[in-house]
Amino acid sequence: MSLSTHLPGTPGAGAVAGDGGVTGAVAGDGGATGAVAGDDGADGGVHDVVVVGGGPRGVALVERLTARHEGPHPLSVALVDAVEVGAGATWRTDQTPHFLNNTYAAHTTVYPDDSTPMDGPVTPGPDLVAWAASREVPPDRPAWVAEELRGLRPWSFPSRRLQGVYFREQLAAVVARGRVELSEVVGTVVDVAADGLVRVVRLADGRTLRARVVVLAQGMVQGRRSGRTRAFVGAAAAHGLVYVEPGMPAERDWSVLPASEDVLVAGLGANFFDVVAQLTAGRGGRFVAGSSPFDLTYLPSGREPHLLVGSRRGLPYRSKSFYGGLPPRYVPRIATPDWFETAARVPEQDFASCIWPQLARELALAHLATLRERRPAAVRATSDGELVARLAGVPLEDLTGVVRELADPEWWIDVSRLDRPDVVRPDGAEWDAWVDGWRAAELDSITRPLLSPRAAVNRAFAALRVQVGRLVSAGAIDAGSVATDIQGWFDALGLALASGPPPERTAQLLALVEAGVVELVGEQMTVTVEDGAFVARSAVRGRVHRARAFAETRMSKGHVDITGDPLLRSLVDSGRARLHSRPTPDGRSVTLRSLDVSADRFLLLDAAGDADERVVVLGIPAGDVQPGSAIGATPGTPSPLLAGADRAAAHALELVRPHVLVG
Repeated sequence: MSLSTHLPGTPGAGAVAGDGGVTGAVAGDGGATGAVAGDDGADGGVHDVVVVGGGPRGVALVERLTARHEGPHPLSVALVDAVEVGAGATWRTDQTPHFLNNTYAAHTTVYPDDSTPMDGPVTPGPDLVAWAASREVPPDRPAWVAEELRGLRPWSFPSRRLQGVYFREQLAAVVARGRVELSEVVGTVVDVAADGLVRVVRLADGRTLRARVVVLAQGMVQGRRSGRTRAFVGAAAAHGLVYVEPGMPAERDWSVLPASEDVLVAGLGANFFDVVAQLTAGRGGRFVAGSSPFDLTYLPSGREPHLLVGSRRGLPYRSKSFYGGLPPRYVPRIATPDWFETAARVPEQDFASCIWPQLARELALAHLATLRERRPAAVRATSDGELVARLAGVPLEDLTGVVRELADPEWWIDVSRLDRPDVVRPDGAEWDAWVDGWRAAELDSITRPLLSPRAAVNRAFAALRVQVGRLVSAGAIDAGSVATDIQGWFDALGLALASGPPPERTAQLLALVEAGVVELVGEQMTVTVEDGAFVARSAVRGRVHRARAFAETRMSKGHVDITGDPLLRSLVDSGRARLHSRPTPDGRSVTLRSLDVSADRFLLLDAAGDADERVVVLGIPAGDVQPGSAIGATPGTPSPLLAGADRAAAHALELVRPHVLVG
């Protein structure tokens, strides 16, 4: 299988132009060209397996099929993706190098090891770091890969396109085992229908694929336009404004944003850092290092906009830290593994009242214990044991008060506002002074992580949220609380504290703030259209910002209830699929936002609850039944993504084996 025959089209396709419309076909919206590598079997014979979604989940599934299949004839597998088979939308290899992964290079693999519980055999293969170190270079590898691999370390943050090349080359490697015949199909799937024991996969361009088993492995599907977005699109068209709507950064045209003008930006999550890099360094600006690699000065090109940025939180995601290696493991002393083990045995708890208080105490301890190590005089406790004794059991409503008793004022924290400014309703001067302090704290977190209370809290949260996921899997959290608390605010808090950008990205942002290229608008930012312009306001008193350009850098996350994915819409709207629901202790039922699938084999359930044994759903669209499957696979760490792929492969082989045995 050639990995260079059918790469996707021009980077930036699908940008929203100044008239509020779409200037190019969005790969994945039905506008795909339908290029096919090899014989795709369209309108022809029956494949054993058709996989919808050609990103890492699809690659992992093909790997598991090759690991498990022992028949005399290879499996016929079609791998379908709307953007790029092997890489998918997130990791497409034609995107700008300015878009980075936010996890370490050492934390990426598509191969399971003994840490992942599964029935299938463990098969060897390189993780991303081992792949990068290999001297074997396929002849069709893009020329830019060598430059990006130079200097890559386990603690580096590779570009997304580089990670896409890794996924594509691993797909080629597992196909080379000879146990599958793979057809690559580029196109958008719009429906899967039953035809006896065969499932018919329909593409937007009219082609069809027939399969004995279909596996949906779509990953992060996008949401359809909200009423709010439609209103902004209409306003931009009516007033000649520039509006870039939410979506994947690689599918938006950032060149439409004007140089040397104010541009409002809403959304300060992972996408935000990518977009800022594209609008500054991507337009010829340069970062110059001072006394350290993270002490940066920005030299503008004159082509960058003046970015006025904000969100509900008002702050960008907290930065990851630079350790000169992989970060040390955080060891909890209040919310311990034993405490979580006990909590997991109690069913249907309310997260906010039963679980969160203990986590909040642990976060306060992480802050104070690190502060005591760095500045003993700033903490009124002589040992970590004394801190544990003071914090353990403190009611949540008293926790902030206890922190204030234990620490000097400049080191106070409020665990209810870790992702928000600790000034409320400031005036302009107060806000500017606070932003200066925020810049210093972020730089300190990057460069002195083992002595930074801020970095300690981030590391603690990363450890605790893994345990929370296990409580949800164990049924220890009431379904209503899962929807209201876990999905309502806790997951977002975890992203803000523990899923932040690479340290070099934040260092660049801090330099841009200092240079005046980026200006933080403040908490609770709102944007309206008034008198033919976009207008932003926030909790900062007395400041109003007007601009003719507005970009939303938030991801249009496609929860199944609001997704614009044509296949999922077709299945749900026709009753061939339904949303997952869970009972509550009071006898009610809470409907969640992902597909309902069977708990054992992840089979698609229809509106009546009947399973289609020939349609399996993996990953994010069925995330409430497969918690943790949204997270990429890390070597040496149990992976729900890989465990799910192994389970799906086993089920598929059970159904197709009689056909494979006879050829």
